[in-house]
Amino acid sequence: MHFRTSTAWAVMLCVATVGWAGIDPQNFDHSVKPQDDFDQFANGGWKKANPVPAAYSTWGAFHELEERNQQAVRAILERVAQHPDAQGIERQVGDFYASAMDEAGIEAAGITPLKPELARLAAIESKAEVQAAVARLHRWRIWAGFQFTSEQDPKNTAMMIAYGWQAGLGLPDRDYYLRDDEKSQTLRTQYVAHVARMLELAGAEPAAAQADAVAVMQLETALAKGSKTNVELRDPVANFHKLSPVQLQELTPHFDWARYWPALGIAEPEVVDVGQPEFMQAFDAQLASTPASTWRTYLRWHLLNATAPYLSAAFVNEQFDFYGRKLKGTPELLERWKRAYEAVDESIGEALGQLYVAEYFPPESKQRMLVLVENLRTALGERLRALSWMDESTKAQALAKLAAFGVKIGYPDKWIDYGKLQVDRGPYVLNVLRAREFNAARELAKIGRPVDRTEWGMTPPTVNAYYNPTMNEIVFPAGILQPPFFDAQADDAVNYGAIGAVIGHEMTHGFDDQGRQYAADGSLTDWWTPESAQRFNERAAVIVKQYAAYVALDDLHLNGELTQGENIADLGGLTIAYAALQKALDGRPGDPIDGFTPEQRFFLSWATAWHQNIRPEALRLRVHTDVHSPAHFRVNGPLANLEEFATAFAIPEGTPMRRPASERVIIW
Repeated sequence: MHFRTSTAWAVMLCVATVGWAGIDPQNFDHSVKPQDDFDQFANGGWKKANPVPAAYSTWGAFHELEERNQQAVRAILERVAQHPDAQGIERQVGDFYASAMDEAGIEAAGITPLKPELARLAAIESKAEVQAAVARLHRWRIWAGFQFTSEQDPKNTAMMIAYGWQAGLGLPDRDYYLRDDEKSQTLRTQYVAHVARMLELAGAEPAAAQADAVAVMQLETALAKGSKTNVELRDPVANFHKLSPVQLQELTPHFDWARYWPALGIAEPEVVDVGQPEFMQAFDAQLASTPASTWRTYLRWHLLNATAPYLSAAFVNEQFDFYGRKLKGTPELLERWKRAYEAVDESIGEALGQLYVAEYFPPESKQRMLVLVENLRTALGERLRALSWMDESTKAQALAKLAAFGVKIGYPDKWIDYGKLQVDRGPYVLNVLRAREFNAARELAKIGRPVDRTEWGMTPPTVNAYYNPTMNEIVFPAGILQPPFFDAQADDAVNYGAIGAVIGHEMTHGFDDQGRQYAADGSLTDWWTPESAQRFNERAAVIVKQYAAYVALDDLHLNGELTQGENIADLGGLTIAYAALQKALDGRPGDPIDGFTPEQRFFLSWATAWHQNIRPEALRLRVHTDVHSPAHFRVNGPLANLEEFATAFAIPEGTPMRRPASERVIIW
């Protein structure tokens, strides 16, 4: 699922594990020298002692912190679930969790809760009925065909507008349908078999299910061919096309938008931002040429795929076998309570967030973060003023944007009101669908209205952070603001190397290859002189080349274009945080701790933020689809560009962790 404003670019996995003194020497691998592989030197001991658990495809610092956070939330969930007579959000959260944990009730219900909609889909005979069903699924945020919601207008950020985006695929992205390598071909065969088994579980005969699955694959492949690549989707200007309803109808003559709007529960919008007009044309062409019977099966498949995690064990296990085992290499399913927690958080996250914040978020955490953010803002401002490659006109605009940065910490000032959402103790899947419909309607109701700047894009328990370009704000949920991520008992060097680099990372997103295209007010506006833009692009191209040279596994290289924004933010965040640490030290050398200087501890803290083990299948998936580089390269990639790192650890010239001066790059 894509939301342009959730390029609200998240730091993803930026979590530091620190001991009471800040750095745990047991995590080191002393058989490796810092100049050869700093990630292995700093984290090799941890990697050896912490294989990926059976229910995970990846395990690292982020997961360790999230595990502890989930245990804290679990205590809340189990407590409120024991009180069905409670009122308000406690009852809603308790009932939702209880329905998710009612394994016997879920098994007894089987697929019965979906039978009314499955019957409606089975009765489809015409293209008009196909279109009506597309709208029904969209009301549940099941993006069959395409995605449709609301977004902040990139050209007028005070207002919300209607927004359409390419979607409708069951595999991770378009390239999974189109690549010719052996692994991709095998995965496609496995996908067709999986779709067939899901259709069988829903009552289809085996032969019919197999034929239908092949037809679904053919339809999705056609949609994939009309889709943009992940790299192409990174360009905000190229994915912004405001159309009137008349223009939209001309673009897609076979889709009846006049019927879609009321079926979706909204009035006809004045304009629609169509992210990818070519995709909508491809969708329209398939609507015209593909039989209604194939669309009927496609819609049934997408309903089953979206609801399988909330159905009986046969559906849960079949879905996990493909998306967990085959796609990510994960041997075991997550425990039920963890899956239940994720569903509650996704469905009524701000209700759960209120309970979480009341119990686990100390007010002093917010104040400490505000101080750190301002320290990093000051450091970035000083670096902007000192840049030699940016002209004064562009600097003035950059400084204005930095000054306008909004900061949200902990939790929203105004909570979502779930009062009209029906939540009961079962069936589980109906709680999920009602919550999806509630949240979809809430988003659609924003179309044509002023932007609510109090809203958040993550729930308070989330262990993460993000930058939102159209809001020009950085956001740090309560879940990330706790030990060991930020440790009040650790020294400044450790905290600046961890949470400081995260803050700097999010700030730098405002000036990466995407973020730099948004102005101080969040509008999609070119505020750069051509000369400064060219010099930025030249430096960004160096980073693209650096990361494209890294090999993740076998002969699979990183995609330097896809990951450039995150790589720029990693390098910028680390650079800014180091500058802020030097200001905090105020010229004092600082006492060594455990034999390491403050500068060394800063870089060790950065590295331990990224200790991670990952299964080969998950690594392959990440390289193909994730805008973030794998953790190993997030440690080593930025450091190899920094002379300060080379000085701190006496890294010799000509070693892997010290790029030749002619190949290094610093942007911010």
